[in-house]
Amino acid sequence: MLELLDYRRRVAALYAEAREGAGEDPEGAWLRWRSGRDELLATHPQSPVPPRARASFDGMAFHPYDHRWRTEVEVEPPEGSAATVAHSGSGGSDWVAVGRLRPGGAWGDGQLTLLWLASYGGGIFLPFGDATNGGSTYGGGRYLLDTVKGADLGPAAGPGRRLVLDANYAYHPSCAHDPRWSCPLAPPGNRLAVAVEAGELLPAHGSGT
Repeated sequence: MLELLDYRRRVAALYAEAREGAGEDPEGAWLRWRSGRDELLATHPQSPVPPRARASFDGMAFHPYDHRWRTEVEVEPPEGSAATVAHSGSGGSDWVAVGRLRPGGAWGDGQLTLLWLASYGGGIFLPFGDATNGGSTYGGGRYLLDTVKGADLGPAAGPGRRLVLDANYAYHPSCAHDPRWSCPLAPPGNRLAVAVEAGELLPAHGSGT
């Protein structure tokens, strides 16, 4: 458990540095985040990369940084409240819908539901699926925000209920690296028709399903 605590602290520190540097140099902040993430995946005991694959692991493949995928979006009232999210393994987890996001632009005209963990402590969670799933990305979708794990791109500048969304930071759940993990999947309401050609590509050592 202490190893997991250390892993989450390090992830949170990477995102804190990315938020601080994004104002002046979004791409540079992203590159530093990638480098730190790759180091954790390669060396940390809590890495989702299977131990057998770590010796040859040389970093995750990503699309080149594309400023079109970084936006600030208003958090609108959600449609509905309770949400059960299926997992890659058996069962699911309970969440509360706390907002509706319509990022527009490169994201197309779809919308995403912002989730809050219903159990003790809570936390924002934003999984999404898109037209790349099952090809260059994991079939169950990717994650953009998960504050329980420290993945937080922060609020947008200025007043109001606004969040930063940057698909360049989209990353795969642990089950895309190793099927022994059971991870929440992108729910049907968070699956976009467009191909989000930004962020992390499917790991070579992963399951791909």
